[in-house]
Amino acid sequence: IQFAIKDDELYVLEVNPRASRTVPFVSKAIGIPLAKLGTKVMAGMTLEELGFTEEKHPKHFCIKESVFPFVRFPGSTIKLGPEMRSTGEVMGMHDDFGVAFAKAQAAAKPGLPLEGNVFFSVKDDDKPKAEHIARDLVELGFTIYSTSGTANFLMEHGIPAKKLLRIAEGRPNVIDMIKNGDIHMIINTPSGMMPRKDENRIRAFAYSDSICLMTTIMGAQAAVDGIKALKSRDFEVRSVQDYVSQNVATV
Repeated sequence: IQFAIKDDELYVLEVNPRASRTVPFVSKAIGIPLAKLGTKVMAGMTLEELGFTEEKHPKHFCIKESVFPFVRFPGSTIKLGPEMRSTGEVMGMHDDFGVAFAKAQAAAKPGLPLEGNVFFSVKDDDKPKAEHIARDLVELGFTIYSTSGTANFLMEHGIPAKKLLRIAEGRPNVIDMIKNGDIHMIINTPSGMMPRKDENRIRAFAYSDSICLMTTIMGAQAAVDGIKALKSRDFEVRSVQDYVSQNVATV
């Protein structure tokens, strides 16, 4: 079942009597071949006969990150909605959420930066939630660049930010900095005071130059968690089987 929630109202988009791409993801996360078991159930076997009657709860985190084809389609609008835009997924797995998220970003590309400059522009509704994200980025050693609205908000709350002109106002602007290789991550939630055309241009340049791009506050917070994790611990590689054998509990 595919659904969306807006203003606490639930909307059902699609109901499919088949296994989606989420099924193999969950199967890997818990170490159970769900599609195989489902096929046997359809053939007449019971879950009790198959020995699968209790829910599995992994102690590790599994992050599914979508892979988008925007680089291959210049001019396409880089904004997500209810329709399918991705062409695949990757999986990041670890005992720590931040590392799992960082692994997923590295696999989907581009990965999370550990230093540099962040272009930070969020809509008014997101600014209260964005304050601690920006503060964390500064404490992690990043320099924040923003257009006037977001920059003024951050500076009013004691967070240093360097102002950039909006694209229509002149230069230097964020596009110039991206072209010069001076922006390493972009946090841009739609649509605030910045014209939507400008947002699309910024995102298009971000993808073409392989710059980490976050378009939601939740994504930005997860990125900060990932950067913190990478700065504080090693990035080890383990097999899926290792995680499942050690970390999946039956409830």
